[in-house]
Amino acid sequence: MAMLVAVGGMLACGQAGADTVPPFKGNDTGGIIAFELATQADVKLMAVEHCARYGKVVKFLAAQAGYGGYISFACRWVPYGAAERPLSVRY
Repeated sequence: MAMLVAVGGMLACGQAGADTVPPFKGNDTGGIIAFELATQADVKLMAVEHCARYGKVVKFLAAQAGYGGYISFACRWVPYGAAERPLSVRY
């Protein structure tokens, strides 16, 4: 019983911390950009360069304006309406 009280006390007194999310996060399928970053940098260029690393093009999905909001985008193989694959960019 004393062990249960000790473990419960440690859990109650421990820090409750949420994970932090970086202002730009993505992978080969798309990503999110913090809305606060949109006032400081060219987010369209950031998304285009990110998707170009995978040989894809960017498609912006949504923008949640305001504090804590994000701009979401998807990386697509072929642009909508195009019959060819996009050019592969090599740096």
